[in-house]
Amino acid sequence: MRNIKRIFVVILAIYMIFSLAGCEYIMESESKAVTNENLEVHFIDVGQADSILIKKGNESMLIDAGNNADGDLVVNYLQNQNINKLKYVIGTHPHEDHIGGLDDVIDNFEIEKVIMPNAIATTKTFEDVLDSISKKNLSITKPKVGNSYDLNGAEFIILAPNGENYSSLNDYSVVVKLINGNNSFLFTGDAEELSEKEILTNNKRLLKSDVLKVGHHGSVTSTSQDFLDAVNPSAAVISSETGNSYGHPHKEILERLTKKGVDIYRTDSQGTIIMKSDGKTINFNDKELFTYDSSKPQVIISELDKVGEIVTIKNDSSIDINLEGWRLLSVTGNQEYIFPDYVLKGNATVTITSGERQGDLIWGSENIWNNSKSDPAVLYDKKGNEVFRFDD
Repeated sequence: MRNIKRIFVVILAIYMIFSLAGCEYIMESESKAVTNENLEVHFIDVGQADSILIKKGNESMLIDAGNNADGDLVVNYLQNQNINKLKYVIGTHPHEDHIGGLDDVIDNFEIEKVIMPNAIATTKTFEDVLDSISKKNLSITKPKVGNSYDLNGAEFIILAPNGENYSSLNDYSVVVKLINGNNSFLFTGDAEELSEKEILTNNKRLLKSDVLKVGHHGSVTSTSQDFLDAVNPSAAVISSETGNSYGHPHKEILERLTKKGVDIYRTDSQGTIIMKSDGKTINFNDKELFTYDSSKPQVIISELDKVGEIVTIKNDSSIDINLEGWRLLSVTGNQEYIFPDYVLKGNATVTITSGERQGDLIWGSENIWNNSKSDPAVLYDKKGNEVFRFDD
């Protein structure tokens, strides 16, 4: 009887809180005043859990708050950062290792907006969070894909969840991309491969990010190859605990990241990780991580239509790029197209067609792409460096 009552209380609380927040489905557009302050991202060491503090100037936000036992740690960390107000608090999904300390945070700080998915857990941890939200007369904002929010001139965009009926609570995870000038960070919660596939389908063009917070503590359930290729990060951060019973991070994920040349940072071996962004350069614990080079070509294969024999290439940078001498390779057929003197304008696309199709650039009259089995497309610059790989 007690369990039935608990379930009823949780469902009722969810209904009341989300009813109050129903208007949040309206696309939010806030002013984005340009500020000179550095953006700081703190991956707080909360063991086998997640907690990420983001601050820029006098505005801050928190993504998750660790386990129940981490509540005081997170509160003290924020206070030591001279924070007394959080503009946004995101509880990515209702697992204890993500929302365990959230009630302590809500109790101790002024909160402007709480963002949580429409997912229910019949746990005391979840009830405690709802109680704290209710006591502060706050409402829960449902994450709507495409909504963007301002953080003192930086911006984050909701990319997931893309549905409301998942068998795994992990796939309800709120996934956000944070943009500060030319630097970007992707925070994935525990989103698994199903959620990753949905993001790839709906918002693949937005995934490219400098830093990836690796999903699900480095579990093989997340960070699929296709997803990682689309994000194409320079650095990845894994939040986990030494000797955890799950074996996180899994060997396969570490190998996958290493093979792509991604720099790996881990809270289990390095403790709290702090990255600072001025919009061009990202520093790790006050050491330069990498520098954004505005002259470096940002060219991707945005679409491969093997049946239609059409490859679409996009210039994601604002500068014009001469593709002369670049190469496009059909891996399975080992067939190669060499670009003529062709200038691809900033933020423009070009199509390379074969067979009977007519496009901007013609590969040849014969069909190139193998439609019966996998045939990845790889783009190389004129120096032979791999620029982008499209795995079908």
